[in-house]
Amino acid sequence: MLQENAEKTQLIALASEQAYNAVLITDADFNNGGPFIEYCNPAFCQMTGYKREELLGRSPRILQGPQTNLDVIASLRQALEKRTFWEGSAINYRKDSETYVVSWNVSPVFSENGKLSHFVSVQQNITSRIKAERERDMLVKALNQASDPVLVTDEKECIVFVNAAFEKLTGYSAEESLGQTPAFLNSGEQSAAFYRKMWQTLEKNQPFQARFVNRRKDGSCYYVEQSIAPVQDEKGRYTHFISTSWQVDEIVEREKALIAMAEEDKLTGLLTRRAGDEELAKAYYLYREEKRPLSVIICDIDCFKAVNDTYGHLAGDRVIQQVTKTLQEQVRPSDPVIRWGGEEFLVVIHAPMPTAMELAERLRRAVSMLKDKEVGRVTISLGIAEVLPEESIDQLLGRADGALYRAKRNGRNVAMPASGQ
Repeated sequence: MLQENAEKTQLIALASEQAYNAVLITDADFNNGGPFIEYCNPAFCQMTGYKREELLGRSPRILQGPQTNLDVIASLRQALEKRTFWEGSAINYRKDSETYVVSWNVSPVFSENGKLSHFVSVQQNITSRIKAERERDMLVKALNQASDPVLVTDEKECIVFVNAAFEKLTGYSAEESLGQTPAFLNSGEQSAAFYRKMWQTLEKNQPFQARFVNRRKDGSCYYVEQSIAPVQDEKGRYTHFISTSWQVDEIVEREKALIAMAEEDKLTGLLTRRAGDEELAKAYYLYREEKRPLSVIICDIDCFKAVNDTYGHLAGDRVIQQVTKTLQEQVRPSDPVIRWGGEEFLVVIHAPMPTAMELAERLRRAVSMLKDKEVGRVTISLGIAEVLPEESIDQLLGRADGALYRAKRNGRNVAMPASGQ
């Protein structure tokens, strides 16, 4: 039995000597400035900068100084006098007067007959942790005061932080956002290819910057220029992704307005040639991929130069507007009418040649019924072409233009089919 107790005592001594945390044992004598130190392990000496022989027989109060919180010490003293467990933290001083923050607990030790004999304390230097927490709190405070939204996710894409600007922009509170993935903001306006490119960039440890169209809590969409950067640990493993963004709704609206101005002819309200090229390309794609028929009609106001020369440009503009209105009244809403040139118009229809010819003749007759108050009767000539197999857009337009030229030569006010039809 004695041997067993001796082995246990030796084991405890070895454990204390080799423990990572600091261990301190004092007596339980409160007289003459006690309790006093009876044991400290190497970790305690390393933490305080004192040698063991410098500590034995002295009061732990040698570690206190001007910045030590006396309320904490008073609380400790009360617990010791009541012989109860205590834990807390305070600023202590090393031998070289350098401060450190210590977290420690103290337990009373009783002998076999129940008499208080010692106090044992386990301590840890938490200075680095406190510093990191303060820096984190400072960073969080700074981010929350930032005017631009900030979002942080972990390596599993779960949101771990959003700032106040993010909450204001999206309408989602931090509580609603944390634990979600950023996908909950997706508006559906951007393709899967867009997000594949994003991840391909991030996986190369490169920041990704692009314009995102996201959706708020209330369902409305907003535009942001967003920058996402991966964060790696010392082993090169992804730990977080940090996203910063700035709202660009006003910029997008201005861009849309500029595009609309570029795509809409000011005089007629029709699509410009630039926008018409895009419409024609879309129609050609449907012809190639979905085998939908495609025809074009090129219309030109007859003797328009003479109108301008004789009656002036105001009269010429008025005639163009009258012809525009007439053409729009005759076509389907799905068939775009484009101002192709000065007095030239292009109609794009998904229909075969016979239907296109019928429409062209209807357009010709409707315009021929116009009578301007100054100019008098107005007529147009038309060239019509249906796309041929393996024919390009330029070739299609070239044949329609050739048909228009022949219509002019044949006396004007004529709808002429293209060659090869």
